[in-house]
Amino acid sequence: MKLRTYFALSFALIILLVIASVSTLYGQRTKTVLEKEIGGQVAALAYGMTDKLDRYMWSRYNEIMLLSTLNTLKEQEDLKEVSRLLNELQDNIPAFSWVALLDAQGNVRAATKDLMIGVNFEKRPVFLEALQKPFIGDVHEAVLLAEQLTSPSGDPLKVVDISTPLYDNKGMFTGILAAQLSWEWSQELQKSLLAPYHRDRKQELEVFVLREKDNTVLSGPEDMIGQLLHLTDLETLSTDNKWDVRRWPDGKQYLTGFAQSSGYGNYPGLGWRIVVRQPAELAFAPVQELIAFMTLLGLALAVACALIGWLLARKVSRPLSLIAEAANKLRRGENAEIPYSKGIKDIELLSSSLRSLIADLTETETQLVRMEDKAHHDKLTGLLNRSAMDGIVQRAVRQAEEQRSSLSFVYMDLDGFKNINDTHGHAAGDELLKEVAARLWKNARSGDYLFRMGGDEFVLILSVSQANAEQEAEAVATSVLEAVRQPYEIDGKIMGVSCSIGLAMWPQDDRDPLSLLRDADEALYASKSKGKNQLTFARSSVTV
Repeated sequence: MKLRTYFALSFALIILLVIASVSTLYGQRTKTVLEKEIGGQVAALAYGMTDKLDRYMWSRYNEIMLLSTLNTLKEQEDLKEVSRLLNELQDNIPAFSWVALLDAQGNVRAATKDLMIGVNFEKRPVFLEALQKPFIGDVHEAVLLAEQLTSPSGDPLKVVDISTPLYDNKGMFTGILAAQLSWEWSQELQKSLLAPYHRDRKQELEVFVLREKDNTVLSGPEDMIGQLLHLTDLETLSTDNKWDVRRWPDGKQYLTGFAQSSGYGNYPGLGWRIVVRQPAELAFAPVQELIAFMTLLGLALAVACALIGWLLARKVSRPLSLIAEAANKLRRGENAEIPYSKGIKDIELLSSSLRSLIADLTETETQLVRMEDKAHHDKLTGLLNRSAMDGIVQRAVRQAEEQRSSLSFVYMDLDGFKNINDTHGHAAGDELLKEVAARLWKNARSGDYLFRMGGDEFVLILSVSQANAEQEAEAVATSVLEAVRQPYEIDGKIMGVSCSIGLAMWPQDDRDPLSLLRDADEALYASKSKGKNQLTFARSSVTV
């Protein structure tokens, strides 16, 4: 093989190796960050729909409340004027399918377009539920109104009830102001929500509005309206405004965002759950496009470098060999530095650029690690904090399963710490917390995990043998009790606190770590209620 051919191929391979090394080190992290961002956008979209629904309902609710304050409606004497007011409201806000004034017996006295004048509503929720206070009813078919009105889509008319009692100036109940709000407005809100998105994406984004009590689809794809939506953890994910990739009943994978209505202002909300879905393949297409772009960019760089190498002479082969060797070490995860080459400007520039690239990426990785470490540690004591717990607990459970051992969740709360803060000030309290953390750390063993949960609460996760799990846990907890209650010297003053402890055992008490933490917390308060400065096992309720 000719030197130029060999050199060109070698030079291209070097660049590919460097790119492969960088991609291996940082590609997965970039992919994860992008997926979180895309998932967060879908969750934000679900929240946006929730916010639009709540604000819209808040506006309509307060319009009815404001209208109910007019004496013309309260007295029910000038029904012609009442009809004018109701029709004017409907003309300005067509979403009101029907607004009516009902007398104290539930008879319709005046209504928009004079619909259902004289019809009695005393058995209907829109009347019964508003006898004492304003009422907002969930989406339902307008049984009586459907005979006289149809929805623009031709489907059975669905409405939301809003009604409020009326009282005259003497405080006497005179009737009900009732309104039925067409559910068609939810589709209009959905269209406005999706309008900013690219046309191709909008066609694949679907928004579901679900009834809280049974997850019935109130709004969404036509073939699913009225059906029950069966998705696990729907309540929790909606409350927390989370996102997830999951398989739906149709067997397809979707990126799914969740949110739940909680009302707005004086409108209490109906608890509607909002679910936004998009086919996972389409949702994460930008990630795949980025990977493809990086691949093409790498290939383009390799070809360009091969052409440059074709023009170079034998003397550049040695520096390139050194660069290739360093790149191979990086690919294997070893510490290496791209060598700096002088003499040929192109090689010198390549070497310098690669060195800067690796240095920048290494610094970025270091900063990310530092930021992650800082986010997972308590600033005051240096202990692990609450945000680090999920990952640590999962790691501890895996280790225990592999080693066939048990875990003890030791929940601790200081007794008398508030008095220290109140008497000596928060600065002294902080110093005492640092000293307590140091004593707890001395009593922890290799392989144990110690957290500060906030305030004066701490959690110690112990690795113990299955045969003597409770005895080992009790021994450590007892030593903690003894260590914590020893006197403290803070700023020349002697202070004292003790602690109460609750213990829960994995897997003896429960296999769910979150449940065990709650059990340990409850056992802790059992210790406090029994006199403090003692420990209590969760399941057995034995206090030591």
